Amino acid sequence: MKKFPFISDKIQGLLHGADYNPEQWLDYPGVFEEDIRLMKKASCNVMSVGIFSWVSLEPEEGMFTFEWLDNVLDTLYENDIYVFLATPSGARPAWMSEKYPEVLCTSKNRIKNLHGERHNHCFTSPIYREKVTIMNRKLSERYADHPAVIGWHISNEYGGDCHCDYCQEAFRMWLKDKYGTLDKLNHAWWTTFWSHTITSWSQIESPAPHGERSVHGLNLDWNRFVTDQTIDFFKHEVEGVRKKANQLPVTTNFMEAFEGLNYWEFAKHVDVVSWDSYPTWHDGEPPSNLASWVSFNHDLMRSLKAGQPFMLMESTPSLTNWQNISKLKKPGMHLLSSLQAVAHGADTVQYFQWRKSRGSSEKLHGAVIDHKGGEDTRVFREVSELGGVLEQLRDVAGTSVHSEVAIVFDWENRWAVKDSQGPRNIGIHYERTVRQHYQAFWEQGISVDIVDSQCDFSKYKLVIAPMLYMMKTGVSDKIEAFVAAGGHFVTTYWSGIVDEHDLVYLGGFPEPLRKTLGIYSEEIDALYDHETNVMVVTDDNTLNMTGEYNVYELCDIIRLEGAETIATYEHDFYAGKPAVTSHAYGEGQAYYVAAHGSQHFYEAFYTQISFKAGLKRHLNSHLPTGVTLQKRTDGETDYLFLMNFTGESQTVEVGEQFIDLIDNEESGAEIRLKPYGIAVLKGSSTN
Repeated sequence: MKKFPFISDKIQGLLHGADYNPEQWLDYPGVFEEDIRLMKKASCNVMSVGIFSWVSLEPEEGMFTFEWLDNVLDTLYENDIYVFLATPSGARPAWMSEKYPEVLCTSKNRIKNLHGERHNHCFTSPIYREKVTIMNRKLSERYADHPAVIGWHISNEYGGDCHCDYCQEAFRMWLKDKYGTLDKLNHAWWTTFWSHTITSWSQIESPAPHGERSVHGLNLDWNRFVTDQTIDFFKHEVEGVRKKANQLPVTTNFMEAFEGLNYWEFAKHVDVVSWDSYPTWHDGEPPSNLASWVSFNHDLMRSLKAGQPFMLMESTPSLTNWQNISKLKKPGMHLLSSLQAVAHGADTVQYFQWRKSRGSSEKLHGAVIDHKGGEDTRVFREVSELGGVLEQLRDVAGTSVHSEVAIVFDWENRWAVKDSQGPRNIGIHYERTVRQHYQAFWEQGISVDIVDSQCDFSKYKLVIAPMLYMMKTGVSDKIEAFVAAGGHFVTTYWSGIVDEHDLVYLGGFPEPLRKTLGIYSEEIDALYDHETNVMVVTDDNTLNMTGEYNVYELCDIIRLEGAETIATYEHDFYAGKPAVTSHAYGEGQAYYVAAHGSQHFYEAFYTQISFKAGLKRHLNSHLPTGVTLQKRTDGETDYLFLMNFTGESQTVEVGEQFIDLIDNEESGAEIRLKPYGIAVLKGSSTN
């Protein structure tokens, strides 16, 4: 195991910075100079510049004003601050919307939007693509070789779909390429139902509000098309900035488990993954729940490019202004939440934004520099403290996270699960379910990779696929081979139901996995929200589990076809039938969880499976509730991040001496963590 390359050779360590919008302050003398002074005081070494600067760069069509940006880049470089230079396509200027209304997005109800907001544009529009290319080439020609620029920040938070005539025609062409003939399309979409058979390509339209649940295959393919069309636009942007030989890395900022785009596909086209993290800390949710979900997203971003360190492109140093409640971070939470990202594989901590805007939509959004200005604020002191800590942790940059566990989080499966119409139309809770499985490892301090169903499973000891409703061609064969070779595999109710076209498998559920799992599902019972059942663990089961656990929402009624029972239902007409099973297959073991269990169940279940699968723990000691542990390593040196997400002090037994990199001293056998406290321990690798 060795280090990954630095994001830029110009910064031999972790990156610290923000989204910077100096064009807002061009008429305010002294602000830019003060910003530079404060950036250096906060140990910032990178800024993202130009994200929403189009009108400042091209105030009229064909009239370019780059001089202010020249000065910004030159001055930042003179002060050892580097730049991710953005393409400004996330918000086009009003003159373009007025002259070329086709660039504006058309909503699902086929009404063209008016100018306003951002991301309000059509990715298919020839005019918009032309204007983006002109701007991007101008930026590349002028700045690709500028010593301050270390990468391209392509647009901003891609998302949204357009239903204009250009997009309708592009969708039809995409379908022609995919299916070739209408006969194949009609079979894949099962259009004989409700007489939806398509007899001409021109009859195909994107899902509309009045009939969007009618043809599930259409909905699925539209989601795929939107991802592909967005990626195509992204690639079009990249072509513009890469006309010169200087091949700077490109990224674009992803969002929290964003449902609208398949990030597994998108990640193939960026050089480094970056994302924007805005948790609602202190919202009353149990610390383990929210903190583990944030960790899940960090692990997802790291996993999208096979463990390569990612960038925390945006976070708030204080509060947001767009969430239902814009709550401040309590003392210590900024350091903790920022280093949480680093613990899970981030090589940067960046903010939106550096200086608060004076007016408009985000004038009250948190920033490093308040409207008051200056450095005498709690937020600036905490940002400066973090900057100093990141300098102390510079050797962490490029190290990796080694995981023996993978959890499948498949975008296309997610779309299909939510569109299935039954068995629970008030909420089947796919994300929450995946999160519960993940949290059981988070609480044990066991690292997890998040994978797509078509990723390579062979390097893991344990693979978990909650609610793998869509079983694509070849996936069941891969799972079978993984288990036969000695792997441990867990799946749940509502798995193996449909193929990649959302067509139901014939021959019983979960048909593609019946041989591997050794079970057959007869029926699935959906519970009302006020209903519960209980699973009772059997005596002398293969996992040595004990106890009883409540179950909710969904109960699969299954028959054994070679599997052994670990737990049975206690109530209803299926009392006594298997609720959890284990099946020895080849050299490995396959488990089936037939009901949606409580968090206590997943904790007990995965504690035992962790022992059974021989998972290595970063520490052998028990972690208090709300405390977790993550490890980054280069194969020779380990960096252990002990994190306390509770408002109370916690003590953790570490059993040996480490170097505490934050306090810069040797640790004892015990580590005492302050409320919202963190320790980063350095020691020899245990891998």
